[in-house]
Amino acid sequence: MIRITQLVAVLIGWMCVESRAADWQPAKAPLMTRWAKDVSPEKVHPEYPRPQMVREKWVNLNGLWDYAIVAGSNQPQGASPGSGLDQPAKWDGKILVPFPVESALSGVMKRVPDNGKLWYRHSFATPEMAKDGRLLLHFGASDWETVVSVNGKKVGEHRGGYDPFSFDITDALKPNSEQELVVEVSDPTDGSFQPRGKQIRKPHGIWYTPTTGIWQTVWLEPVPKTYIDSLVIVPDVDANVVRVTVRAKNLRKHAVAVSIFDSKAQKVATIAGEPGVAIELPIKGAKLWSPESPDLYFVGATIANSSQVDDGVVSYFAMRKISLGKDEHGVQRLMLNNKPLFQYGPLDQGFWPDGLYTAPTDEALKYDIEMTKKLGFNMIRKHVKVE
Repeated sequence: MIRITQLVAVLIGWMCVESRAADWQPAKAPLMTRWAKDVSPEKVHPEYPRPQMVREKWVNLNGLWDYAIVAGSNQPQGASPGSGLDQPAKWDGKILVPFPVESALSGVMKRVPDNGKLWYRHSFATPEMAKDGRLLLHFGASDWETVVSVNGKKVGEHRGGYDPFSFDITDALKPNSEQELVVEVSDPTDGSFQPRGKQIRKPHGIWYTPTTGIWQTVWLEPVPKTYIDSLVIVPDVDANVVRVTVRAKNLRKHAVAVSIFDSKAQKVATIAGEPGVAIELPIKGAKLWSPESPDLYFVGATIANSSQVDDGVVSYFAMRKISLGKDEHGVQRLMLNNKPLFQYGPLDQGFWPDGLYTAPTDEALKYDIEMTKKLGFNMIRKHVKVE
């Protein structure tokens, strides 16, 4: 028999889920994709957002956040503009991150006025961390100027609507407490100098609506004190090698080790080296990448101090070479793996009718690529943004 306390807990759980769902509904756009029905606050882009450098532990912050749109003449007063310490006195409602505020799937579908700002607020619990570890806050992309504070302390700012950025927020965390994240975004669209693709404030003809604010996954990543910051992977088809550079933060007396595996998880090569220095690994009988045969290799990289491994990540690459060369008639061509490749494919603006810059789901992105191949194309020309 179910105990009363268990029944109450179940009922409260249902009520919380229903309450969260009631906070969000997609706005009514002129056109919705077939994948819009799969979007919900409990399941919004749950995939690991950085396959080029994978760690096991991470926390997805996508979902419902508080938002406020503030006009240019009514900016909140605080310590100083853009300090991260000022924020709106009241919030307009809930927005579904990571969809732009102008999109239907954000649940808002409103424009930010000229010289106005878009504000976000979200609370999160501190994930489990090592004793002297660090906590990184990652943004896949936010258009255009983004200022971030945690618990009222500015942790960083970024300009650029299309590239990922990260901040170490460890020193802003409160012990044994929920953490408050506040994000302030400005986007002048065609009113300034920044790259913007086809966004304009008065859409017409071939020109599209603005896409303001967070439009890719936001996530937390606990890392050790010494951790791998990035990988630089350069394949060399002519020499049958790949060169891997492991860059790290807070180094002491550390060494790195790099292993290469084929698509069947068979080890191809393993070599140790120094952080920040290119390590050359042989790839004998390499399977070259092409649109018809898109073979990949996988990388495992670790960084260690004496006998203790501090950090490790997994990545991937393709053995391929892109160059210019002459064909059999002496005509300059684009070459793939030292052979002429005639490219044919569409220009992809990357706009979605319901999500604008953000695809409704990963399945939607996959469908785009699969249909492009089925139509006989071997490339996609991306316009300004890359998903």
